[in-house]
Amino acid sequence: MAATTAAAIFTLPKLCKSSINPKTISLFSPKSTLSSSFSISSVPFKVHHSKRTVRPLSYTTPRISAVISVGDKLPNSTLSYFDSSDELQTLSVSDLTSGKKVVLFAVPGAFTPTCSQKHLPGFVEKSKELKSKGVDTIACISVNDAFVMKAWKENLNISDEVLLLSDGNLEFTKAIGCELDLTDKPIGLGVRSRRYAMLVDDGVVKVLNLEEGGAFNVSSAEDILKVL
Repeated sequence: MAATTAAAIFTLPKLCKSSINPKTISLFSPKSTLSSSFSISSVPFKVHHSKRTVRPLSYTTPRISAVISVGDKLPNSTLSYFDSSDELQTLSVSDLTSGKKVVLFAVPGAFTPTCSQKHLPGFVEKSKELKSKGVDTIACISVNDAFVMKAWKENLNISDEVLLLSDGNLEFTKAIGCELDLTDKPIGLGVRSRRYAMLVDDGVVKVLNLEEGGAFNVSSAEDILKVL
């Protein structure tokens, strides 16, 4: 019987680039290139990395929708914050809004550029004007823990103009259907809140300005002032 020698053939899979090009909105725009080279005197050689561009964080634009809508009563979730004495406090949405006119706005994340440079500072700047038109409380909600919200408040030198509230477990954000899933992004934001601003009267939503993802087009302090 003739001996048969089996030949094993290994094929390396080709790397393919997706042709899908969804509509995206950028949050950040840093760019950098990476390259390096080195050699060892005994065996000279050079290693080159192909230039890589660090692309801006982006996400596919979702359809604008939420569980909550104008005319609905807000769900009674529990939020948290540090008071002026550095004591951790909890606050129910019912206690926050009962018998009051309240502006609630949400941001995708503390310390992120648009939230820190435009959205939150805008409400701080317009707080007196908003309160002169009958608003009792202005509150910012974010899916960050209370320690991060405290540090963010201190970093921006905010006093009592705006109450910064933690929804760290997504309890309130999920209840109103405003989750923003960023788990596929390398920056590590996970699931956050969509950006929005709402006017609430005695717990009932009177105005709801919901953004596409983290965009910032209709949820500013100026937009709320227009409806007061």
